Amino acid sequence: MSDDDLTALHLDQFLPHPPAKVWRALTEPDLLARWLMPGDFRLEVGHRYVMRAVPMPSTGFSGTVLAEVLAFEPERMLRLRWRDADPADDTDWTVTWTLEPEGTGTRLFLRHDGFDPDNPLQQRARRIMGGGWRSAVIRGLEDLLDSL
Repeated sequence: MSDDDLTALHLDQFLPHPPAKVWRALTEPDLLARWLMPGDFRLEVGHRYVMRAVPMPSTGFSGTVLAEVLAFEPERMLRLRWRDADPADDTDWTVTWTLEPEGTGTRLFLRHDGFDPDNPLQQRARRIMGGGWRSAVIRGLEDLLDSL
């Protein structure tokens, strides 16, 4: 994960699972809920859905994410828009997962764009989320994939 770009988070993670299996974890609602956040996700461009997590007042996060599927290429790329449900929160993020086959596994890239470098709350959220993506979220994904 790079800390150089104040507008985005980047993650590059090797997973010892084939792209089809990783894709299932990214796009099947019951699996997605087990490692990320529960919501009414549907793999359809333009589909809007809601995800719920623990509120984090210190970052301005209400705990409710309004999401939309922007684009996808099966087993290769999934791009989502994430906004906080609180109208006072000006977050408007794009989360892009890219999968590349690597040997018998998958190289998974995450790009989380849209952080305002001049907004202290968004920069705090970026730091916290950077740690969260690296630790709890990716570990949760790995644990799920190991159990399938």
